[in-house]
Amino acid sequence: MRKMQRVLTAVLLALLALASTGCSELKARDQLNRGVQAYKNARYEEAIEHFKTAVALDPDLINARLYLATAYAQQYVPGAETEENMRYAAQAIEEYKRVLEADGANILAVKGAANLYLQQKQFGQARELFDKAVKIDSSDPEAYYSIAYIDWSLAYDFRQNERSKLGMKDPREPLRDPKACEAVRTHNSPLVEEGIGQLKKALQLRPDFDDAMAYMNLMYRERADYECSDAGAREADLKTADGWVEKTLATKRAKAKRHELGGIVLNPEKE
Repeated sequence: MRKMQRVLTAVLLALLALASTGCSELKARDQLNRGVQAYKNARYEEAIEHFKTAVALDPDLINARLYLATAYAQQYVPGAETEENMRYAAQAIEEYKRVLEADGANILAVKGAANLYLQQKQFGQARELFDKAVKIDSSDPEAYYSIAYIDWSLAYDFRQNERSKLGMKDPREPLRDPKACEAVRTHNSPLVEEGIGQLKKALQLRPDFDDAMAYMNLMYRERADYECSDAGAREADLKTADGWVEKTLATKRAKAKRHELGGIVLNPEKE
């Protein structure tokens, strides 16, 4: 009799625990929904509190963590170095990392953290995550573009530093110092060539990707800058860069025209 009573007691406790768990999950989803509504209405602080509550009630609710990370990221202002602003970025990245601990292939978390690192110019961490994004989804032009942007940023910063050492202020003036030119070529050539390749992939996937076209222009100008001893190659790259400027402008005009016509282009061959 006592044995049966113990069994029934154990079963009852298990059922109570299950009911409690189910109740917590329902409350968590309710908080998630409330947070989503607040987020959609740009009430980000309110949304954050709802998402935090949802995560506390159900730590396995991935969407709540994603929304929490995104809400923190929404509060972050790139370039502002205040303690509060940097805390938002750190909190967002931390939540994205927790999502990735549960789901290592969550592309939203990978790109969310990557973009925050990129906005803070933490290029090493950003590059690592964008490489991961490409492995997860090789059809995403944004990831290839972002890798190219990192390559260009590193090349540009190095070149500008070398020009500054020489007191050069006119960006159109070619490098005259052979040692400086060789230093720029050695450092920047791998970045530029990779960047051009990444942008080509982005444009294959999205032919009207005008931002990628704009950076094609910048990449060829970076290459032209370290072709100090080859005037012909320099001139050819500058000409190619000018061509990408024209393509960028033409694409932007075409997009604006489509927008004006509600997405319909009457005579696309004349654009």
